[in-house]
Amino acid sequence: MQQALHDYTKLHQLSRHARTLTGIAHLLEWDQETYMPAGAAESRGEQLKTLAGLIHTEKTGKKFANLLSKLIDIPSGTIKAKNLSHPQTAAVREWRREYIKSKALPKRFVEEFAKHSSNSILAWREAKSKNAFKDFAPFLKKTVDMLRKKAEYVGYEAHPYDALLDDYEPGVTTQEISKIFTPLRQSIVDLLKKISAAKQVDDRFIHGKFPHDKQLAFSKRLLHDMGYDMHFGRLDLSTHPFSLAPHPTDSRITTRFHPTSLMSCISVVLHEAGHALYEMGLPKEQYGSPLGDYVSLGIHESQSRWWETRIGQSKPFWKHYLPLLKEQFKGNLDKVSLDDFYRALNKVEPTLIRVEADEVTYSLHVILRFELERALIEGSLAVKEVPEVWNAKMKELLDITPPTNAEGCLQDIHWSMGAFGYFPTYTLGNLYAAHLFEAFAKKHSDWEKQVAAGNLVFIKDWLKESVHQHGRRYSSHELLTNITGKKFNAEAFVNYLNKKYAEIYDLSHK
Repeated sequence: MQQALHDYTKLHQLSRHARTLTGIAHLLEWDQETYMPAGAAESRGEQLKTLAGLIHTEKTGKKFANLLSKLIDIPSGTIKAKNLSHPQTAAVREWRREYIKSKALPKRFVEEFAKHSSNSILAWREAKSKNAFKDFAPFLKKTVDMLRKKAEYVGYEAHPYDALLDDYEPGVTTQEISKIFTPLRQSIVDLLKKISAAKQVDDRFIHGKFPHDKQLAFSKRLLHDMGYDMHFGRLDLSTHPFSLAPHPTDSRITTRFHPTSLMSCISVVLHEAGHALYEMGLPKEQYGSPLGDYVSLGIHESQSRWWETRIGQSKPFWKHYLPLLKEQFKGNLDKVSLDDFYRALNKVEPTLIRVEADEVTYSLHVILRFELERALIEGSLAVKEVPEVWNAKMKELLDITPPTNAEGCLQDIHWSMGAFGYFPTYTLGNLYAAHLFEAFAKKHSDWEKQVAAGNLVFIKDWLKESVHQHGRRYSSHELLTNITGKKFNAEAFVNYLNKKYAEIYDLSHK
């Protein structure tokens, strides 16, 4: 028993070192998106390439493999150390899964992909600013080619996209995503048709000129009330908002300002803070082990969408914060009622930009990207065809056509990062959040009253106890079942949308 625990501790130490290197890479990525001078691009690519190689070596080296093999039979997955606790056994299984995937990738490939991604991000940013897809296309083509090669290295059963999905939502397949998204797509389209036939909400009062410094000040107040501790975190600006956490005690989130929308920055901050609170809520003593890591990107997105939509777009939330918002922006919102404000911030209208999309149409943006990614990886879509197919799908799903590629296929950073398989987790996050929220509302039947009184920390505490503290002890679906007592399904989200927007748009008689 003592030997098994000794080997486990040694393995954790090795893993913690690799995670520390990953944290350093995250800091370089954060700097690249916030303060790095443009002229440092080439050297930053080399730095990230070097770190990627070091991390890969740490995760696949003989020392790591020898320790892991003492605890589990790597080929079969049979646990050898019988005296480990259930959480430790789960961690060992996750270490094995990571090791097998990492070992399948040659170090040279990992380094080259890291360097290419760094250069690709800069090329994307430039192409987007110039609305020049042709300038980004060669980088995207190389990314797709390398990801196909990665899928072959790692292996898959039914579809090469499965190997990429597994990086973000372990165990989920392309077929399973399709089975979830197909009926969801139809449900959303049906609801959107009903809403489009109803009288539209007036949201003019939340558009206009709102000083950026006041938007930032209000956003920081929300962060404080949510329990985001600035002693361990930062809020900065970037082209594409994001959240990175080198360590549970070091959180970096960013936002951006919309030229005319008041709610854009606020929504972004709530979203990214949801990610950050998850990372900050992970057990520090488990840092570097799977028990100190997030379950999946789907669960991660459930936390951000939870705060952004389920709380931040609720009427109780704004019962408390609308008077404070009016105080911050005197003269802009003086005559606006709570009901009108609530309806305005939940206005449903197809738009070009995913991150600005309303709660109903948001998942259609994600489904579009999933379908394009799948086609690019399987080879049924060529990179040069992306703008045309993107626009056609926007017309099909949302009945709008982007006037420029900057507002279309160039709007997101993900493809430049090589993050194929990431997009589906945004919609899974919506679905997971709705599934979890039913258990939360049952536990805290007075949640609306508490939120209306300005109490938000109890929400963070519930999420930490229910989700964050477990790390990757359970899979996504195991975690959801443990918390809610029932298997995951998409019904909770669909029911939530139908109920909420039937009230906002008075659809009961339509």
